[in-house]
Amino acid sequence: MANTNDKLQELKGILAEVTDLNRAALLLEWDQETYMPRGGVQSRAEQLSTLLRLSHVRFTSDQVGRLIGELEEDLSGRPFDSDDASLVRVSRRDYDQSVKLSPDLVAEIAGAGSTARPVWEEARKEENFSLFAPYLEKNVELNRKVADALGFEDRPYDALLGRNEPGMTTAELEGIFAELKQAIVPLVADIARHADAVDDKVLHRGFDPDLQISYALEVVKRLGYDMERGRQDISTHPFESSFGPGDVRITTRVSRDFFNECFFGLVHEAGHAMYNQGIARAIDRTPLWDGASPGVHESQSRLWENLVGRGLPFWRHFYPSLRAVFPEPLRGIEAEAFYRAVNRAYPSLIRVEADEVTYNMHILIRFELENELLEGALKVKDLPEAWNTRFKSYLGIDVPNDREGVLQDIHWSYVSFGIFPGYTIGNLVGAQLMEKVRADIRDLDAQIEQGQFSALLGWLRRNVHQHGRKFTPNELLERATGRPLTAGPWISYVQQKYSALYGLHAARR
Repeated sequence: MANTNDKLQELKGILAEVTDLNRAALLLEWDQETYMPRGGVQSRAEQLSTLLRLSHVRFTSDQVGRLIGELEEDLSGRPFDSDDASLVRVSRRDYDQSVKLSPDLVAEIAGAGSTARPVWEEARKEENFSLFAPYLEKNVELNRKVADALGFEDRPYDALLGRNEPGMTTAELEGIFAELKQAIVPLVADIARHADAVDDKVLHRGFDPDLQISYALEVVKRLGYDMERGRQDISTHPFESSFGPGDVRITTRVSRDFFNECFFGLVHEAGHAMYNQGIARAIDRTPLWDGASPGVHESQSRLWENLVGRGLPFWRHFYPSLRAVFPEPLRGIEAEAFYRAVNRAYPSLIRVEADEVTYNMHILIRFELENELLEGALKVKDLPEAWNTRFKSYLGIDVPNDREGVLQDIHWSYVSFGIFPGYTIGNLVGAQLMEKVRADIRDLDAQIEQGQFSALLGWLRRNVHQHGRKFTPNELLERATGRPLTAGPWISYVQQKYSALYGLHAARR
């Protein structure tokens, strides 16, 4: 009979093969978003379907199930946070979910996403939702099949949400959004009454695209993104892809007439990348090598983008070099005025360009619409009207076209319901982590103002990055901050910051 170590090595060998197949598929997806010719869509869909079917079949084999079961007993005395105990625990969670999905369904999902992606891009370009609607109908159907296969007690969204954010329920998320709305709505109203306090015209003065990219890339290297293990490219929608510790890539898009799009997009994606570059190499080629959840992953990108990159200490350091690169657009603008400009708060159409105050409302809209589509309360053909109505109600703005409305995000071109809430969860997790960072690194602002980011990155490496998926989001937060997820730190942060920016009388608790 095999001993425990032999079983572990046998399981790890299979998991390494599964990881390699998944990474090969991810590399094909990265290529499709960056360099693949349009004529390659059908072949790419077939390739992805094959790879992900093989990966799924290998992972859900009886052999893997047997090994997990035997190792659960063998390792019952190991510490909870040990690599081996965590590997078996997380593999069990993934296995129990994966065996509920047939190989045919997995392959169909992969093919549907690859086929729909270029259609979404064309529909977005043409501002014509009807081109994409049939593909979205198929993806909604597949999302529902996944929910039904995984099973749920209350809401179908619970199955998809729990798959992405272990431990989170739809009802719990609705409670979080209700708490955020209670804080955000009066703050947005206060800001609107003081709108003239912040001017962001400087951001639209015309910035050379090539210089934007090169400057932003130099900044993210300073923050800690290791270009020896990464690269940067252009894509329609910014994203980060990781193929292992030594190959973590980011993309961005750039607009001559809006500075924030490229710069903060690249800082955001670098936040994701630094997370993956910091995961312990000992857990590479296993299910542990990734972020704890999409929400925790998003906490890292939002932390660097907003809590660091939109802070005054950050611009006190970087603004002189930025003005040297863009002397004409920034003529007559001082560092604090630029800091205020990049933090201007106002209801806007595009999620990835939204300010910190209104951003979560963009996620709430998508969360509600996904639930309605999944439960059959909303038909795909009626989605643009529902989107536009919701935007008018929640953000007070009219949506001029499908490109700036329902077609703006890439996510619905693949089977991804349950992912969007991670962006709001990420905002909350990031603020909660930063609250603890500031307690542990008392001179953080002074370090940032000097262009020193190693202490911050080191804290995140120790408390978040190195663990990968060993812990659920709440387990990770309790270890790092002493408590589970709470909206309080983010609400306090955004109220204090924007009350100061806009000269509001007092931060409302």
